[in-house]
Amino acid sequence: MKKNVLVLASSIVILGAALAGCGSAPAGDTAAKSSAQAGSTGGKDLRINIPSEPPTIDPGLAEDSTSNTVIKAIFDGLYRLDQDGKPQPSVAEKVDISTDGLTYTFHLRDTKWSNGDPVTAKDFEFAWKRALDPKTASNYAYQLYYLKNGEAYNKGQAKADDVGVKAKDDKTLVVNLENPTPFFLELTAFTTYLPVEQKLVEENPKWANEASTMVSNGPFKLDTWEHKSKITLSKNDNYWDKDVVKLDKIQMSMIDADDTVLNMFDNGELDWAGAPLNSLPTDAIPALKDAGRLHIYPVSSVYWYKFNTEKPPFNNAKIRKAFAYAINRQEIIDNLLQADQKPALGAVPSGMSLNPQGYFKDNDAETAKKLLAEGMKELGIDKLPPITLSYNTSQGHQQIAQAVQDQWKKNLGVDVKLENQEWKVYIDSLHQGNYQIGRMGWNADFNDPMTFLDAFKEKDGGNNDTHWENPKYKELLDQALKEADIEKRKALMKEAEQILMDEMPVAPVYFYTSSYVANPNLKGVVTDPFNHIDFKWATLE
Repeated sequence: MKKNVLVLASSIVILGAALAGCGSAPAGDTAAKSSAQAGSTGGKDLRINIPSEPPTIDPGLAEDSTSNTVIKAIFDGLYRLDQDGKPQPSVAEKVDISTDGLTYTFHLRDTKWSNGDPVTAKDFEFAWKRALDPKTASNYAYQLYYLKNGEAYNKGQAKADDVGVKAKDDKTLVVNLENPTPFFLELTAFTTYLPVEQKLVEENPKWANEASTMVSNGPFKLDTWEHKSKITLSKNDNYWDKDVVKLDKIQMSMIDADDTVLNMFDNGELDWAGAPLNSLPTDAIPALKDAGRLHIYPVSSVYWYKFNTEKPPFNNAKIRKAFAYAINRQEIIDNLLQADQKPALGAVPSGMSLNPQGYFKDNDAETAKKLLAEGMKELGIDKLPPITLSYNTSQGHQQIAQAVQDQWKKNLGVDVKLENQEWKVYIDSLHQGNYQIGRMGWNADFNDPMTFLDAFKEKDGGNNDTHWENPKYKELLDQALKEADIEKRKALMKEAEQILMDEMPVAPVYFYTSSYVANPNLKGVVTDPFNHIDFKWATLE
């Protein structure tokens, strides 16, 4: 998921914004110096920081980690992920799955919206079809293509009534899939699969823009939203599982300076600093590790640079590969990140890797120079146009960009200009194609390599800002979706990843780990392998 305000906030020392591992670390055992220095409140109000204004808190439109942090706290899906990334029943009390794996019948428990109205199966049907509706322009609509006729409806080739989701009655939701999808229950916990109240959305198209009009069904509800300043959530007394919710409030500040956030934590003004909410200053990592204060856990996320393949010179695959090969990933990890990250020599992270050896060499300057010369010859140019590397505002992203800028100068002799923008502006620039090379992080949306590959399946896909497309790549992914044999399916996806790395619309840099410090009195925070954070079970002791 494009969740990268960090990684999606996604950089994993987590550097800023991401667009989801092998497990999670419980928050709190030795994460800070003392209760006074770690942000102990003496009450049940949690204080955290998100690095920017959420672009949206509409589940049907959200695509980044900052938005998803708020949404996960105030909404609830059919299933909810536990700390191991396993789906657990939530709004759905149980599910019946047909023997062919194509039909899921969800039986809903009695639940309410924060305004007291009942949550019905029709709300789920409406939400899913709304996200698929071309008029909604959801960049994550493709995550609903697993539904029968989901893709056809999104592309104007079928009607809404043809989509494989139907409320049989208020408590029964019947879902029909295009192909057996082993990770479908995980998907029902994903943001785009969350319900919205049909009556509210139809009456007020701007329902998700202000706290006064927001209605949700999760552990918390939106109390206040001072745009570009702070958000306050409070416990939702209409939540079906309210007895397990121990926090009274969650207070979210919006500060994009990593060192300021860490200072606030050390001064007792915050209960958490670092991933997956925001970044830790890279120069603070060694001292935090030495003091035993730093928590590090692996996640299924990748930090990469996207190329705009529709604009010269990056419409040439050899030039894209030259820039990718000329990055010294291990140097960046050793000198900047220092939190056990791994060089990314492919698109799919280690936990679900299709090719553990990778598809190219790190810091292959010799090959990079050769490819650059060949690519320029193919384009008929003897000089590159001005090159700009863009990133969303963050100290960590800036440091990485500066390191890469120096490496490209050293290895390719290329001068590169750096440009940064606030997250919401930045992500809009990428979507509109107003960039040459742009930083992004990608969190797994579910536990399968497909989550890193399907974003590039189609040129006009919602999150494919590279606008790259390859017919063979698409064919292989379509075959993988239909293949029941696990090993054959992996082979198809590996062949697809090979094409992706041969044409290099994105240059992988490193595979994340998540790093954070936390109030030692804070317990029960769930950080799953997909780099999500869930405060449903959190408590301040």
